[in-house]
This record gives sequence, structure tokens and C-alpha cells, in this order.
Amino acid sequence: MDRTGMPQSSKAQSRPIRRVIGARILASKYDPSKLFDIAIGDRHIVDVSFHDPKSVPSTLPIDILDARGCLITPSLCHPHVHLDKAFLMSDPKFADLKLERGDFAEAMELGRKAKERFSHEDLTRRGRWLVAESVSSGVTYMRAFAEVDESVGFKCLEAAIELKAEFAQYCEIQICLFAQEPVMSGPRGRQNLELFLKAMEYPEVEVIGTTPYVEEESFIHTNIKYAINLGKAFKKHVDLHLDYNLDQAQAPRIGDVIREIRFSSWRPVDECVVAGHCTRYSLFSQEQWENLARSIRNNELPISFIGLPTSDLFIQGRPPDASGGGERARATLQIPQMIQQYGLEGAISINNVGNAFTPHGSCDPLQLASWGIGLYQAGTTTDIECLFECVSSRAKKAIGIKGSGGIEVGAKADMVIYGSPNGNDRVPLSRQRPRLGLQDLVCDPPNIRDRRVIFNGCLVEL
Repeated sequence: MDRTGMPQSSKAQSRPIRRVIGARILASKYDPSKLFDIAIGDRHIVDVSFHDPKSVPSTLPIDILDARGCLITPSLCHPHVHLDKAFLMSDPKFADLKLERGDFAEAMELGRKAKERFSHEDLTRRGRWLVAESVSSGVTYMRAFAEVDESVGFKCLEAAIELKAEFAQYCEIQICLFAQEPVMSGPRGRQNLELFLKAMEYPEVEVIGTTPYVEEESFIHTNIKYAINLGKAFKKHVDLHLDYNLDQAQAPRIGDVIREIRFSSWRPVDECVVAGHCTRYSLFSQEQWENLARSIRNNELPISFIGLPTSDLFIQGRPPDASGGGERARATLQIPQMIQQYGLEGAISINNVGNAFTPHGSCDPLQLASWGIGLYQAGTTTDIECLFECVSSRAKKAIGIKGSGGIEVGAKADMVIYGSPNGNDRVPLSRQRPRLGLQDLVCDPPNIRDRRVIFNGCLVEL
């Protein structure tokens, strides 16, 4: 990988792997004290068997990868990331767009100013940084939002399409055509909608994304209804930025989503509906949660919720007087509880990296899961398993990725091995602490340099 984050295809290619040997697998069906060999064929796992160290030759063929007792897990996933707005704070082109207040209104305004300067060159440059760092972390699937409106036209979408093709051998980028600006109301709503519909003609678009809460109040429901009907008509996933507030006086809109899916008679088979942010629901009573879960379950609706804690906690709950201490509301979806107590589908994601909505954080989903232990007060063995799933199998399920949930026969060969093949050269092997379980992995994620990523049965070599 060169200094821009662009894979250098002439120097490095993904290497097909026929077998991973000597791996430690964490799953209920496998003994964590034993090592296993994983056979790969046609991009899928075709066999899992006990490892026999006596059968390992002194020199391994290039298509056999020795895990050397390291932990292996399914690969990671970003179910919600904004590709076009990544690293605005790291790019000299946007250095003058500094945070002064740090609130949502300012983030929206700085975002609009940045979009006016977007070019294909800077969009692909910053996008490469995000994808390359994510893949190095173990991400092999991501839903990437690309905005289309009057200020940017198709620039963001076309950059996303180029990056999707460029990184195809390393990661699957699922493109979400995204309306951050109003498409049903306001002075530019009609123009934005016309561009949005025109962009639907791009075959690479797999997801329809809108932001109902940016509309004028009387048009929020119209936005939701339109997005659902588009999803049905074009057989696309639907992804809504929804109820991003902490206001008891504002009625939650998830009921509108459920009703519109039902009234449209849309029964998605391969498509999914996602609601992101939804901080308003942190004010729900237990009865409201039970009613919501029952409504989704009884109607068999493919609805998942994505918590975005790094953005949610930074943006939400700013009091009028921000001069010092005192009580401040903070909220993000309590995803582990939603899954464990109410049986809802959910995951967590990084959302933004390095911009006015989220100036902190990294591209590593494991760091987000680790932070979730304290954030959600989720430190039991069951909690930690759930947090890992929220950046892996559950995250993939939320965005409609099938067959990549576990390490088992028939699953896609998308995996991460945690541990350098030769250890850390600066520290003797005898002094290096191995990661032997999810407790080690999630509570204290290993360095990205010590992760080996397999996608579609190939060792990723950026």
C-alpha cells in the first residue's frame, strides 16, 4: 500500500488460501483448548477438522497458512459508514473548517461547506484512507453512504463506485445512495429528489438511504413512505437516519416505518430495512420496548437498528449553557439490551471518522466494541460475545450479507487471525501475551499490525 492508501496491484495481490492450520476457534461447537484446521474451496469453508501438528511439513506451500495457535474469528463489518465525509479534519483542503461549537447544526453547516469543495480527487483519496484502514482492521464488508444532492451532484456516488471496484478483491463495499438533505420539502427539495431518482439508475446502488428528520415537520412521514416505496419498487435495502433527538415531545417515527412497510404490502425476501441513530428511543419505557419488539416480530419485518455511539454521544444532549459541569443528557441505542432482553436485531458502527459529526475514533470496529463494555455496562461473557457479534455477524446480517456469520462448513471464507506469524520483532515471543478468547480480543483489541485478514478465501495483502 502506498502513502495514499491505494493498494499497489503490481506489488501485492490477495493470495488464495487452500487451508488454514493450527487455529483456535471460538464457537460453542469447538473446544477452545484445541486447535483446528480449516479447509477452503470456492471461497467457502469446506471442512473443519482437528489439527495434527505431526502432519505439518517443515516447509508449507504458499496456499497453506499456519495460524500457529492464534485465535481466528469471522471477519468484521461496518454496517454504517460515511465514505464521502471521512477524514475531513485530516485533509489540508478543509483545514479552515474548524469546530467552534461542536453541535449538530454546526456539523451540518461545515458538512455543506465541505461538500461545495468536494472533487473526485479528494473524495477518492480520503475514501482510500478509510477503506484501507478498515480492511487492515479486519473489515471485509461495509455499507458506505454516498450523498447525492444539488451541491455535490453525483461526485460522491461516482467516487464510491470507483473505490468499490478498486478494493473488490479486499472488501465488499455496499453502496447506499444517501439523501442527507431534504428531498420532500424546502427550497431545494424538488431538485434534490430529481437527482436522487436519476442516481437510482446506477447499477452499483444497492441501498436507498434518507434522513427523514431534516425535512419540514409535515413532510417527515412523506420521506419515510417514499423511501419504503422505492425500496419495494427497486428491490433495494432501505436505510433511514431516524429520530436523532432526545426530546420527549417529539413522537418517535419507527411506528411510521412499520406501518408503511405493512401498508405497502412489501414483504422483503432478500432486502432489509435499517434504522440508524434512533437516540429518541433511549427514553422508551419497558412497555414501549416490548410493544416495539412485538410489532416487529408479529409482522415478521426485517428491521434492524444500528447504534452509532461515537457520533451520538458527541452530538446529543448539549445544554444551553455549556460553560462547565452539571448534568448533561447523553444517549445512544442500548444495543446489547435490545438484542438480549427484547429479541430485536441490532449492531453498532463507526458512522463517521474525522469530521465535525465525529472528530474522534478510528476505523477499527473492535475498538468500538471494546468501548461498548463501559458504555453499555456490558462486561459479562454473554455481553462480550454480543458486542463482538455487533461488529461482525450481526452487523453483516443487518445489511443483508448472507453466509458470512461464522466459521463453519458452508460459510464464506471471510476470517481474521489475531497474531503476527512471527510475533512482534521488538518483543521476545516469551513476553508476548496471546489473545486466546473473546475476553482478550474485545476488552483489549490487538494492534492492527497483528491481524491477518482473509476475504473470499484469499489472504488480503494491501
